[in-house]
Amino acid sequence: MLLERLTQCTGVSGREDGVAAIIKEEVKRFADEVYRDALGNLIVHKKGGGKRIMLAAHMDEIGIAVTYIDDDGFLRFSAVGGLYTRRLLNRRVIFENGIVGVIETERDNKDFKLSKMYIDIGVSGRKEAEELVSVGDMAAFIGGYVHNGDSVLSKALDNRAGCYALIRTLQRAGDTNDLYFCFTAQEEVGLRGARTAAYAVEPDYALAVDVTDTGDTPECEKMAVRMGGGAAVKVMDRSIICDADVRSLLIELAKSNKIPYQLEVMCDGGTDAGAIHTARGGVKTGGVSIPTRYIHSPSEVASMRDIDACVDLLCAFCDHIFDK
Repeated sequence: MLLERLTQCTGVSGREDGVAAIIKEEVKRFADEVYRDALGNLIVHKKGGGKRIMLAAHMDEIGIAVTYIDDDGFLRFSAVGGLYTRRLLNRRVIFENGIVGVIETERDNKDFKLSKMYIDIGVSGRKEAEELVSVGDMAAFIGGYVHNGDSVLSKALDNRAGCYALIRTLQRAGDTNDLYFCFTAQEEVGLRGARTAAYAVEPDYALAVDVTDTGDTPECEKMAVRMGGGAAVKVMDRSIICDADVRSLLIELAKSNKIPYQLEVMCDGGTDAGAIHTARGGVKTGGVSIPTRYIHSPSEVASMRDIDACVDLLCAFCDHIFDK
C-alpha cells in the first residue's frame, strides 16, 4: 500500500531522498513536469488554465543526529525537529545504513534532559561503533505500519499522510487551474523548503496539507478536532492566520460536495502555510489538515476516512473556477 511505503521510508529533515523517489515514481504519469530544487523539494507541475495553485505537504520526519561517540561506543545525539523527551526511553531508531539502536538514559536524568541520553547500538567500544555510525549520521524512529479497520497506526504519518493526500489529489484533479504539488523538505526544522518553493512557484492561492492534533483522547487539552470527524479546515495556528476567503471557500466546497469537515485552531505548532503566505508580496493561503493522535511519536494514529475527505476537499479546490 502506498501509505505504508511512504511512512516506512526513512526521511529525516534534510535526508528526504528516499521519500522523494517513492513519490516521483507515483506521480510521473500524471504530471507535465517533475523536478527537485536546490533545497530538496520535489515540485510536481500539472499544467492547466485559471489560477496558479500551490499545494504543499512536507516529506521530512523528526529524528536524531549523532553528536559524539564515547569510548564505550555509546552515541550521544541531538534532536532533528521537535522531540518529546519523556517519550524517548527504550525507543528504537534506525540509521540510513540499517543499523538499529535503542535510546537509554543516565540513571539521574529525572528531568529527561537530552544531554544525558544516549543510543546503544550493541557494540563494545568506540572503534567498533565508528565502523557502523559516524558523527552527523541521522536516524529515524522505528514504528511499524498497522491497519485497524478504518484507522492506520504508524510512525511518520506526520506528514506522509499529507504526501499521500497530495498524490491522490494529483491523480484525480483536472486542468481547470495551473497546479503545483510541492512535496517540501525540512519543514520540521523551520518550514525551510516551503519558503523557497513558494518563492519560485509564486502562486495565486496555496494550501498546506499536514496533520493536526486532536481533542478526543482522555484528559487531553481541549480542541474542537476529533479523529473521524472529517477534513480539518485550518483557521489559524502559531505560524498563520489563514486567509478568510480561502477558509470560507473551503467550507463552502465541503458543504456543497457533502464532504465531512471540521474547523481547526491549533494553539501550538505550525505548518508550511506559515512560510508560504509571506512569500514575495504575499499569498492567499489556507490549510487542510488530517486529524492525528500522538503526533511526533512512533505510533501516530489517523483515520483513512479523514484522509479521503481531505483528498475530496483538495480536488474540489483544485477544480474550482476562481473569479478573482
